[in-house]
Amino acid sequence: MSSAVIALLLFVGSARAEDGHSLWMRYVPVEPVLAATYRAQLSDIVAPDATPTQRAARAELERGLAGLLGKSPRMHADASRYSVILGTPRSSNVIAALHGEIDALGQDGYVLKRVQHDGRSVLVVAGQRDIGVLYGVFHLLRLLQTGAALDRLDVHESPPVPLRVLDHWDNLDGHVERGYAGRSLWDWQSLPEWKDPRYTDYARANASLGINGTVLNNVNASAWSLAPAYIEKTAALAEVFRPYGIRVFLSARFSAPIELGGLKTADPLDPAVQRWWRDRVADIYARIPDFGGFLVKANSEGQPGPQDYGRSHADGANLLADALAPHGGVVMWRAFVYAHDVPADRATQAYTEFAGLDGAFHPNVIVQVKNGPIDFQPREPFHPLFGAMPRTPLMLEFQLTKEYLGFATHLVYLGPLFEEVLRADTRRHGAGPTVAETLAGIAGVANIGSDRTWTGSHFDQANWYAFGRLAWNPQASARDIAADWAAMTFSPDPAVVQPIVGMMMGSREAAVNYMTPLGLHHLMARGHHYGPGPWVDGGPRADWTSVYYHRADRDGIGFDRTASGSNAVAQYSPDVAATYADVAKVPEPLLLWFHHVPWDHRMPSGRTLWDELVSRYSLGVRQVKAMQATWATLAPPPANADAPASATEPAPVTEPALATERSPVERGSAPLTGSIDPQRHAQVAAYLQIQLREAQWWRDASIAYFQSISGRPLPPGEPAPPHPLAYYEALQFPSAPGDGR
Repeated sequence: MSSAVIALLLFVGSARAEDGHSLWMRYVPVEPVLAATYRAQLSDIVAPDATPTQRAARAELERGLAGLLGKSPRMHADASRYSVILGTPRSSNVIAALHGEIDALGQDGYVLKRVQHDGRSVLVVAGQRDIGVLYGVFHLLRLLQTGAALDRLDVHESPPVPLRVLDHWDNLDGHVERGYAGRSLWDWQSLPEWKDPRYTDYARANASLGINGTVLNNVNASAWSLAPAYIEKTAALAEVFRPYGIRVFLSARFSAPIELGGLKTADPLDPAVQRWWRDRVADIYARIPDFGGFLVKANSEGQPGPQDYGRSHADGANLLADALAPHGGVVMWRAFVYAHDVPADRATQAYTEFAGLDGAFHPNVIVQVKNGPIDFQPREPFHPLFGAMPRTPLMLEFQLTKEYLGFATHLVYLGPLFEEVLRADTRRHGAGPTVAETLAGIAGVANIGSDRTWTGSHFDQANWYAFGRLAWNPQASARDIAADWAAMTFSPDPAVVQPIVGMMMGSREAAVNYMTPLGLHHLMARGHHYGPGPWVDGGPRADWTSVYYHRADRDGIGFDRTASGSNAVAQYSPDVAATYADVAKVPEPLLLWFHHVPWDHRMPSGRTLWDELVSRYSLGVRQVKAMQATWATLAPPPANADAPASATEPAPVTEPALATERSPVERGSAPLTGSIDPQRHAQVAAYLQIQLREAQWWRDASIAYFQSISGRPLPPGEPAPPHPLAYYEALQFPSAPGDGR
């Protein structure tokens, strides 16, 4: 056999071609010495199998160990000799001895712990309920995938946020609004008879992160989602998800009593309307006894709602809450609203409509608030409602599908964005609370579809993953989460993990730079939001245009939200408002969000605002080039190479200022291969090329437009856009993904 063939076989064994379908649950073999250690520690496993969730936990552990260790463990429902015990205090006397520390962790919590029993060390995976055990199994498999030591394991996990939900913007016809990963995952036509195996894999992936709810349909809801035929279909999905601790929710159309019930009104104070909702909810629970409840978008973007009848948001939410309360359901009532009349500042409207209703909502209503006051922008300040409604449960809504961040083709890791919001200090009562400490729930607008990768690209899987990990533990590190994801998704080899984490941690800042630097926002093209459109003006609403937000003129740029402008700063606590309102104190990344600033304003860098703005656009392009260079170092060796090549030193990537401590995965041990399988490497490389082309487009089009407003020359060394402004303004994209049919 030739040396080239031997090298190829070695390479195929160490860097398999993959399509991304397995997500972070690939369970590929670990390094042989480590596998031998793990096999000795995990040889005999006692795992009950009396309930669907117990069987799911047992099957997942068996699947994971068989893949990671190359050998299936010996699984027992009961045994006299064992090295691992799964269960609850009710299923095992060994676990019962730990009931105090298990009970302290709540219904979703779990313990991974070595204990001494009959003179030997036993690994316990235990929870108060079966679902906690399943969560613990996934944590154990994560430790094995990332090469952690099990000798002195002592893990206690408990989520502080009880409701952790994915919101799918899927329509009944299979179209996904703002979806960039193919058609809807739910095949309503073949349900309830056919339950696609992908539904189980979806449930497994969510359970691996502790996600415990899913909203199946678009917030721009069709009333037919509540029709009996579709409830039967929803019940089939609930049956698949139930063993994995996932409750199904539905977006409810407020006018459903008219469209489905034949009533003349949907007035929340009308007795017939109240009766219709009670009856419909009772019918749902008869088919889905653990139904989670409703998500509602009302009186926003043309959706029907209680204000159509002169009623408040609280009146509308309480109508549904009363129908759901006897069954244990909740209403997630979205605070993303804006009036038919364009306000002086769109950013202020949600606070204006909701803050005064604090305490008016029934206990099973959760007000769902976007992370920022506009609409999932590359960077926004935290929403002023956080900390402003202490008597109302609040839910934070993130967007995983990157509507304003390059769709699926731009590598933008959202972990730093999530972390930035969750740790923001609302300072309503002195020091704190943080946004995370105000929450009863966290929702993520899903980026999942029928695409083989689930999310439209390999790196967009990381945003689903990071959302779940941070929903479970809002204090977790986005960097550590990125390291875990990279290790499980590509390779635990530090020569792979370290450069990938560097790319990920710098990617969001790169996108902000080439799209909306220094606090600019909503500069995307009209409607589909694909590409730059800082010139967008006119149309049915001023606040659907870019010029409404950047307000650039001959003198300067930015939206004045101080007392001399819209006074949006007054919606924050006095401490926060004082910082945001002072042009000398406001964080530079939010400067133009809160202030209209002269072009010649001197920035901390010493440059004028105009020069700084241009340099940020160019920096974003260079940061994408740096990601390309880093990714190139991870390319697989050619098939005729004598041996698999190890990675060279990665190119530097500009990152936001974060702690420099590396996670255990990043520190790691000796390199393994230092390369990525050819199939995934090629796709990511192609997408990075798309990102570079579009980042350059953003830079050139934006500079061309703002230079036409400012009248200032480009800074020395900055190349002029290759086309005149009219060229960029004339570009049309009638088939942009995620919008239209």
